[in-house]
Amino acid sequence: MVLSAPARAGSPTAEQTARTPVVSYLLIALSALVLLLGPAGLNPMYGSGAARACAEQRYEHRWGAVPAELLSGHPLAADRLTSATPGCTLPPTPGKIPELSVLTSLFVHAGWLHLIGNLLFLFVFGPAVETRLGRLRFLTGYLAIGYLATYGYAIAEAHTADGTRALIGASGAIAGVLGAYLRLWPRARVTVLVPVLLFLPLRFPAWLVLGLWFALQWWSVSSGGSGVAYLVHVIGFATGWLFAWAARPAGDTLSAPSRTGVAQ
Repeated sequence: MVLSAPARAGSPTAEQTARTPVVSYLLIALSALVLLLGPAGLNPMYGSGAARACAEQRYEHRWGAVPAELLSGHPLAADRLTSATPGCTLPPTPGKIPELSVLTSLFVHAGWLHLIGNLLFLFVFGPAVETRLGRLRFLTGYLAIGYLATYGYAIAEAHTADGTRALIGASGAIAGVLGAYLRLWPRARVTVLVPVLLFLPLRFPAWLVLGLWFALQWWSVSSGGSGVAYLVHVIGFATGWLFAWAARPAGDTLSAPSRTGVAQ
């Protein structure tokens, strides 16, 4: 399905309207730049074909968050490193700091589809949440939720097959933005374009659309498969809702924003 950001159900103040969501735009720009310069982007220095695929695996392991490393506080030994690419070996990363890898992992994506799928949600819902909470509070919450979601996933998966695989992407932090949006504007109207109905635009309240999204992530945790870390989405969304509940300025009227955009 395709979502467009909520229609206006109230008017923001002049100060809110004039405030540019700098943090949201910088997060988007930085993530795009990291992809462009990395092996999953357009950088020719990583070669092509199997060599590039191997370079991507090594890059993700170097800058991604590995559950077993996060809980031990040390990079994995060489005998525990495995690659999903045939013929590719992952070198040890003795200088890697697992705690900082959570931060870097938020800006590393597996390809353009992974990047766009995440950042469109941030582009649509991030500016409204940033405007309501303020830039510093929004950035602090975004990074903190990313850390909490990643460590929560690490605790659950450290002793499974996924415990030695790198976790990358901003989906946990962005799920937190969605949870925060639901807390701030549960009755805002969201337009859904349904492909099976020839993209007929249907409008539903945010609590229904985002609530169903969360329920799908929760169901996917138990169903497993697909290689997507759905548990990160669940933890991020729930934490984002709680963060918005705790951080919302006193006296906030919860009026919906007027900004629109598109995500899928």
